[in-house]
Amino acid sequence: MYRAGWGFKDAGQKRILAIDITRAGFEWALEHGCLSHPDESVSKDEWAAKKEASPVRIQWDPERDLHLRPLEHRAIQIGLGKEAVQRYVNEWVCRISDVTPLAHKIHALVQEGRLDEAEAERPAERPLR
Repeated sequence: MYRAGWGFKDAGQKRILAIDITRAGFEWALEHGCLSHPDESVSKDEWAAKKEASPVRIQWDPERDLHLRPLEHRAIQIGLGKEAVQRYVNEWVCRISDVTPLAHKIHALVQEGRLDEAEAERPAERPLR
């Protein structure tokens, strides 16, 4: 929600969608992913080859609080390309919900300084097990 400015960032990001996908699809994406930046365990050439062959990019971005300040922990960001897009569209999507009104409500509560209420409205997140 906040990455799109709560639905107010620009005309191309005025709708906020919650997209539920299958667990199998999520796991496929992780298994076929490549980090967006090389780590120290592989050479740059090995990483470049893996990146070229991979249909998924994975990076870790700082999670943010309701005021968009970075938190200590990070959130996974998964970018889909090539084969992954087709799987996502045709196999993985279970439900699409327009949560734009909820995003606007949370944003308004933050703007009014009603952070406890805003936090209570945020969708629940559970650790993946």
